[in-house]
Amino acid sequence: MITNYEVLETMHMFNEEHLDIRTITMGISLMDCAASTPEESCRRIYDKIMRSAGKLVETGEAISRKYNVPIIHKRISVTPISIVAAASGAKDYTIFAKTLDKAARECGVNFIGGFSALVQKGYTESDKILINSIPEALAFTENVCSSINLASTRSGINMDAVRDMGVIIKKTAERTADTGALGCAKLVVFANAPEDNPFMAGAFLGPGEPECVINVGISGPGVVKHAMEKVRGKDLGVVAETIKKAAFKITRVGELVAREASERLGVPFGIIDLSLAPTPAVGDSVARLLEEFGLEQCGTWGTTAALAMLNDAVKKGGTMASSFVGGLSGAFIPVSEDEGMIAAARSGSLLLEKLEAMTCVCSVGLDMIAIPGDTTAETISGIIADEMALGTFNNKTTAVRIIPVPGKDVGDSVEFGGLLGTAPIMSVNRASCSDFIHRGGRIPAPIHSMRN
Repeated sequence: MITNYEVLETMHMFNEEHLDIRTITMGISLMDCAASTPEESCRRIYDKIMRSAGKLVETGEAISRKYNVPIIHKRISVTPISIVAAASGAKDYTIFAKTLDKAARECGVNFIGGFSALVQKGYTESDKILINSIPEALAFTENVCSSINLASTRSGINMDAVRDMGVIIKKTAERTADTGALGCAKLVVFANAPEDNPFMAGAFLGPGEPECVINVGISGPGVVKHAMEKVRGKDLGVVAETIKKAAFKITRVGELVAREASERLGVPFGIIDLSLAPTPAVGDSVARLLEEFGLEQCGTWGTTAALAMLNDAVKKGGTMASSFVGGLSGAFIPVSEDEGMIAAARSGSLLLEKLEAMTCVCSVGLDMIAIPGDTTAETISGIIADEMALGTFNNKTTAVRIIPVPGKDVGDSVEFGGLLGTAPIMSVNRASCSDFIHRGGRIPAPIHSMRN
């Protein structure tokens, strides 16, 4: 039974502590939209998305009014287009991206994810076409997000794809140079990508998912920070318990919204992603939350340990609150989207190498990081390779969303606006890894992948 105190406490979280439901994401299978021509396949895709998600936005807004809960985004994820488009005979998949973009606009959602391919063990011809289409697709669309899974613990790392994605990221930056390489903010590469992630830019509906499903992503770094402020000076065991309790409360709100959306739309409830997703707003920062542990500034020694503890406590609290936790679930560390991360990067406290260390224990990886525009494709591939290795050999999800901004150098910044925020240009080690990247092939799966 919910008490009056709990109701008032939750209202305080929304009004004063920046708690929100970050996204209601509807996953839609497009398996039955394959056709022998791209035109027919795109017609089927558009019709199915409109049938399934036509009422998603109004439903989210109705739930928000009913419970007085801020629901920031309503989004769609679909089956990886490299699978759906394979039979169409198309040699360029930009037409599919435009179709997704049109459907997203008419449904009223802010992003649609699934211009994607799963290439952890090798390429199909369709995978190659999709990857080569990414620069044009992201340049000509507004709401489409793209993701490529390059590695997994079971398969190892596809280094041919790692090499190629360095080139694709550079081309995407050049094609969208007039918007500060915004296309790269909608492109992410993964190791061990989850099939039920509701957060962009990495959302897609995996082949093992239902026909249609509702997944909800919550936020709440401000709530956790406020809870930690009440136990300043206490030992870390007390801090862990405090974080767990805050995560429990946040997750219960998310499940309430998810089940309500599921019932209203007549679509199964999938998972709650209980990630702590920051925004550029003051008071909604994961970096400031980490500093509450007793760090002078995010990036100093101890930051990785604090992040590890935070991630673990959030997962423990969330899994007590819901039996269906999934997606990424933990803490995000996107530089441009976090006021404290931006400040730490500008001061020199937070370096790219430290961010890489932090990705060993966070939920995603090197996220929303802007680097000089003249960084080579091979260096970008090297950054990706390192992150793929962390995910593959530690049996966790890692990712890279990196933005080489044309015409910008260290000390400059790039403004994306909205939740994407402002990114200071971070320095990159200039020593070459070109010979390593151009070897290609596949880094074999680690020994602990042999679990059968």
